[in-house]
Amino acid sequence: MIKRATDEIRPGMIVNLGIGLPTRVLDHLDANLAVCLHSENGIAGVGPSLSNNDADRNLIDAGGTYVSTLPGTSFFDSAVSFSLVRRGRLDLTVLGAFQVAANGDLANWKIPELFTPGPGGAIELAQKARRVVVLTTHQDKRGRSKIVKECSLPLTAAGCVDRIYTDMAVLDVTKKGIVLREIAEGLSVDEVVAATDATLIVPDTGVVTF
Repeated sequence: MIKRATDEIRPGMIVNLGIGLPTRVLDHLDANLAVCLHSENGIAGVGPSLSNNDADRNLIDAGGTYVSTLPGTSFFDSAVSFSLVRRGRLDLTVLGAFQVAANGDLANWKIPELFTPGPGGAIELAQKARRVVVLTTHQDKRGRSKIVKECSLPLTAAGCVDRIYTDMAVLDVTKKGIVLREIAEGLSVDEVVAATDATLIVPDTGVVTF
């Protein structure tokens, strides 16, 4: 799932990887890929993550992962970092999710009475990045679909999601609804449809496996 999502990242892009699963995309990128990774705590040009033994303990990304630098890496304060976001300079952001609705609404910052880490930078990333991709498990720990008809959790941003990568499928959010593009190897279309709360559109041309 994580490796599949790296195909979203193309040479020359400015990309933000959200906290959680999206951060792990960094470990699957080609080291020679000419891309600028942005971290909202004030880094442009984030390099590969490092182990505790190899890390500079003063250098972390927004999720607290130890990262390295690359030639040309820049550091700046939060005001500059979010100015880049608000001006629409990011080509792509990859975010985690608690729920994604059929119309592209995203909920990823709060589960009332259970988990409230705060909105963080996701609210602005989801609204301002040129393309918003979600990387998440298809279902939560209780087996409930995260791909839903309507979000029941507080929204991060409305109608912002373009594509969803899960451990079961690749899904595109369109004006007509969610289109099933790919399914994980070993699964059937019927199994993915049954695991999804939202209605999925299955193309006449079929779907491929990843």
